[in-house]
Amino acid sequence: MTKPIHLKKATGWAAAALAFTLLQGCATGPQANPADPLEPFNRSVYSFNEGLDRAVLKPVATAYQNITPAPVRTGVTSFFENISDVWSFVNNVLQAKPAEAMDSLFRVTTNTLWGLGGIFDVASELKIPKHKEDFGQTLGTWGLKSGPYVVLPLFGPSSVRDSAGLVVDLQGNPLSQVDNVPVRNSLTGLRLVDTRASLLSAGDLLDQAALDKYAFTRDAYLQRRQSLIGGGNERIEPEERFDLPEAAPAGAPAASAPNPQ
Repeated sequence: MTKPIHLKKATGWAAAALAFTLLQGCATGPQANPADPLEPFNRSVYSFNEGLDRAVLKPVATAYQNITPAPVRTGVTSFFENISDVWSFVNNVLQAKPAEAMDSLFRVTTNTLWGLGGIFDVASELKIPKHKEDFGQTLGTWGLKSGPYVVLPLFGPSSVRDSAGLVVDLQGNPLSQVDNVPVRNSLTGLRLVDTRASLLSAGDLLDQAALDKYAFTRDAYLQRRQSLIGGGNERIEPEERFDLPEAAPAGAPAASAPNPQ
């Protein structure tokens, strides 16, 4: 069967971005964060994404939030979350997590049958836990290191491993299996707008709180992925600091404070 047109484009974007990123390996500097050796390239992509968000995504998401009644937005979010549980079930199986896989399967069947196709989140009302997993997490569980931090055009924060996982995620997304192109594209667009609308408050808070939004976003992403994969076993090297005093060697007496005169 011919692969859907939108899936080919999305997969091509992810693969091209990953390949171009790997070619930028020389873009490093002496002060580079060890987890982000591609920072100059990543910042340029981040600026592009920010411009696209300001010009298109945020205004559309704001209009969607202002016009659409809250119960309808909740139903849309629940519908797409139910679809994502299908792929989470697959990844929980691949990660050898039987309990989590069964929870995901029960969530899908419960919400699909009793929640009118997922519009109502009956599973959460029944206290069935959600275990959201993607193929990047599966690769991490299999022992693949994350590699350098990467900012992808349109897709945003990622890593070399998660970028490879994204290609599989796009193929495994149940929406990509919809044969009707207008319906598939409409659902994909609605999901994008709904996701962006859910982040409006967080984005406004980030604008006010972060002095360097790029660095804040990078650190938050890496820490979250580290905590999700292997319970935080994958260690991220701390950034070297030159404005702090050197720690005394183990067993050495601490330097006494000067006597105030």
